[in-house]
Amino acid sequence: MSIIQAIIIAIVEGLTEFLPVSSTGHMVITSSLLGIAESDFTKLFEVSIQLGAILAVVILYWKKFFDFSRWQFYVKLLVGVIPALVLGFLFSDKIDKLLESPTTVAVSTFAGGIVLLFIDNAFKNPTIENDRQISYLNSFLIGCWQVIAMVPGVSRSAASIIGGMQQKLTRNLAAEFSFFLAVPTMFAATAYSLILKKWNGSGVPKKGYQLIMETHSNTYAFIIGSIVAFVVALLAIRFFISYLKVHGFKVFGVYRVILGIVLFILIFSGKL
Repeated sequence: MSIIQAIIIAIVEGLTEFLPVSSTGHMVITSSLLGIAESDFTKLFEVSIQLGAILAVVILYWKKFFDFSRWQFYVKLLVGVIPALVLGFLFSDKIDKLLESPTTVAVSTFAGGIVLLFIDNAFKNPTIENDRQISYLNSFLIGCWQVIAMVPGVSRSAASIIGGMQQKLTRNLAAEFSFFLAVPTMFAATAYSLILKKWNGSGVPKKGYQLIMETHSNTYAFIIGSIVAFVVALLAIRFFISYLKVHGFKVFGVYRVILGIVLFILIFSGKL
């Protein structure tokens, strides 16, 4: 992976991490279109640079993240991340295999688009308007919805926002809580990929941080990619919240349906 390729993928990640369009799916397709060979480092890169984008949430919502008098806020996030921690640990290898499949991304992208076309009218009369009203059970159930996004193309953002709306959160609060929940979720996923997981693609088991430091190009790609993803995500979050307040999810549904069709065409024509 070249530095230019790393920057392109990082831009895609930063733009799509918080939009309900699947950042992982977009990175898988982008890597394929750029002709990047599937490797352990490519998979690690696509997971770990998401932490750069997630840190943008901490910066933009720093007052909530560093208000230690509201300890319940942290507990709710921990409760919400439990389903992802458990299932992610149990099915890590199978998830990695799905990351290699453009077909999986195409199906998930198209199906998710159909859902988003109708989601604004599906959950009416929300009753939870601020994060203090979110219960621990609400948090856990939203976390269960988030797990669906382990399938590439589903979108972690979309799954957790839909879960929030299903739990009677307002559309904006569901989006914000999805952002908050992303922080421990992606931190845990990145930490596992970098420190705990053994990558065996080269025949010699290596930890993620060893793959990053294996070559100068890997190290530079990881550092630059994380920084670019962080900066781009700062802009994307502001856009998404402003747009969502006025327009809702329909445009994202249309985009996903069109993208899904395009992906099917590319796959059946042998270009993906």
